[in-house]
Amino acid sequence: MPMGKRELARLERRLITTLTDACETAKSEIKGFTWLTHTADLNALAQTLRVTWVFETLADKKLAEVSSKARILELTAIALHEANIDLEPSARIVRFDSEEECQLSHGGDWQKRLARSDVTRGH
Repeated sequence: MPMGKRELARLERRLITTLTDACETAKSEIKGFTWLTHTADLNALAQTLRVTWVFETLADKKLAEVSSKARILELTAIALHEANIDLEPSARIVRFDSEEECQLSHGGDWQKRLARSDVTRGH
């Protein structure tokens, strides 16, 4: 049975809270990391959830993809678990991006950029 509006709102609040915790942890641990966001259709969470980890520069993003990817996946997994979402972080869910790339390709318009499906995935 699909979740009602109230249950979906609770799920969204839990996810925001747990991802905020992951974000604050990452800010103190991962060089160049600045913020994260998520997009999802809560009625089809398993198919649509995307967590985008944003770094200041392209160089910071590339470094994180090599040296901090495991930690980012771990922080994402913890957030999902604490939000009672039974999904394993994967390249489809976790994405890496940078302020620098958004500025160059979308003039800093994150809403437009996040709507694209080809932002670098965390693979």
